[in-house]
Amino acid sequence: MVKQRRVLSAGYGLNGWLQQRITAVIMLVAIVVVFAFLVLANKIIDSNFITWQQFFSFIFVKVFTQIVILAVLLHAWIGIRDFWMDYVKSLGLRLTLYTLTILWLVGSLIYSVEILWA
Repeated sequence: MVKQRRVLSAGYGLNGWLQQRITAVIMLVAIVVVFAFLVLANKIIDSNFITWQQFFSFIFVKVFTQIVILAVLLHAWIGIRDFWMDYVKSLGLRLTLYTLTILWLVGSLIYSVEILWA
């Protein structure tokens, strides 16, 4: 017998699981880096707006921050996609929610680029 694949079913399995784990590791590294900066900034130098501005003036900090934001957005997409697949049974409503979620995440990405690189 031929099994028909359901439209917009979860079928991502290991790929989505692995992507979420990788993005979680990237976010963990970012948390450690920011925490280390906070500790060092409070002990060595005065932590104020100028300190943060200087920290984010380095190109590698901007690139790393943008990678972390991309990881957060991908992590959020995988999680909310699986949530919509599991709990929303109406195909039309699910497609609408997918579209709204994608628009929100793309808007967030554009806004992050504008903030970091402007």
